[in-house]
Amino acid sequence: MPKENILIAGGAGFIGSHLADHLIAQGHHITVADNFYLGRWQNIKHLDPHPNFSFVKVDLRNTSKTKKLFVKENFSIVYHLAANSDIGRGLKNRRLDLELNFETTYSILEAMTTSSCRKIVFASSSAVYQPSSKPLDEDTGPFLPISFYGASKLAAEGYLSAYAEAFNLQVWIVRFANVVGGRATHGVIFDFIKKLKNNPKTLEILGDGQQSKPYIHVQDLIEGITHFVKHTHQKINCANIGVHDRITVKKIAAIVIKTMKIAPKIVYTGGSKGWIGDVPKYSYNLKRVHALHWKAKYSSTEAIKKAVLANL
Repeated sequence: MPKENILIAGGAGFIGSHLADHLIAQGHHITVADNFYLGRWQNIKHLDPHPNFSFVKVDLRNTSKTKKLFVKENFSIVYHLAANSDIGRGLKNRRLDLELNFETTYSILEAMTTSSCRKIVFASSSAVYQPSSKPLDEDTGPFLPISFYGASKLAAEGYLSAYAEAFNLQVWIVRFANVVGGRATHGVIFDFIKKLKNNPKTLEILGDGQQSKPYIHVQDLIEGITHFVKHTHQKINCANIGVHDRITVKKIAAIVIKTMKIAPKIVYTGGSKGWIGDVPKYSYNLKRVHALHWKAKYSSTEAIKKAVLANL
């Protein structure tokens, strides 16, 4: 496998830092670009001594600085994971998703037009789909996201398609399910553990606890992404990356409680949704990525158990 000069945008974050570990281990040269909005130096500091690792603190919304970075470093491919991945924050401040999800994409694409880099892997989301009782496949439509996060990811996908046509770029769009594992900064496991550490006697669960979704472990996700990129070669490649099975929020709470060896009172806020923009139940059709001979090692339940231990 040829060694590449790779940019990981948002590489100090939860998923990006695990991707950096994986690509370094494969012998590639990695540059991590992050502004530390959600990313953390401690996620990547162990890579700092490695001769194939570089870090630059940069706000990728700044198109001029992003262009200079691309021209200077001559990247062969960019993995774009820079984003506001906390849907709750995006609801409170509606510019966050516009700027951190969409405008970073625009800046990176503009930088690619003035450099030799012609390959981009984009971290999208199940949130681009409209709620459906049927398993979501890559061609499910119309695409009517119900969160600002999903809307910004879908807008970015549209720009990726247009830039691919206008500037002969090669694009991989990977739509993640819910991702869990070590180094998480938000999400159901992070929230439950934080709440229970603050008050082990009571656990508030948003909604009715019956929300049911697929959860993929971050290690499976990284292997799924890199396998997909290696084995697809169209101008625009798109796939769901996830697991077939689902787990309810109520069962996740039970796993966290059992692992922490406590017995709190459970309080539900009520309603089928945990928050505005929440899709309480969905599942993935994974035929496309499975046809490439990749499947996640861990089920949703197994992924949750591993992630709970990693975050305690």
